[in-house]
Amino acid sequence: MTEREKMLNGEWYDTSDLWLVSQRNIARDVSEQYNRTSESEIEMRRSILKGLLGSIGEYTEIYPTVKFDYGCNTYIGARCYINFNAVFLDCAEIRLGNDVFVGPNVSFLTPVHPLLAKERNVRMAPDGHHYMIETCRPITVEDNVWLGGDVTILPGVTIGHDSVIGAGSVVTKSIPPEVVAAGNPCKVIRKITENDANNI
Repeated sequence: MTEREKMLNGEWYDTSDLWLVSQRNIARDVSEQYNRTSESEIEMRRSILKGLLGSIGEYTEIYPTVKFDYGCNTYIGARCYINFNAVFLDCAEIRLGNDVFVGPNVSFLTPVHPLLAKERNVRMAPDGHHYMIETCRPITVEDNVWLGGDVTILPGVTIGHDSVIGAGSVVTKSIPPEVVAAGNPCKVIRKITENDANNI
């Protein structure tokens, strides 16, 4: 089994693997290329993202700056709006459904490092190269979710459809559909109902 396969299977893997290093370098270079585009270069932006990401739906907007760890493990649906300074550490898959709103400075973090320092610290292989061991857990954001500014989503979390996550929240556990949730750690505050309609 390759280190990439271990990574995507949620097993412990060697981050110094040559394919993984190469793909991280590509993702970071392409992210920088994207971040240097201007507002008028709509087609170029779309072309860059289509070449890097696992998939991206129609009419989705991502405002620079944005950072991807691998890019190819991020899947974004249609009509999504992703504001400034989003970070996608997509060692495991990150999947956003359709019509997802993402506020500024939101982080999607899939990596998991060992708790014991002796397992977490940089190691030296017999051939002299340095490496680390980590694992990761996927993140899923279902359709019609709104993530407020400065939200952090941790490994293994699913956010149910039509939910709203308050600004500044740290989402450590999965959130059910159709609720308002907020805090650190993020907790459900209440259900969203028709009483929340603005009649617009």
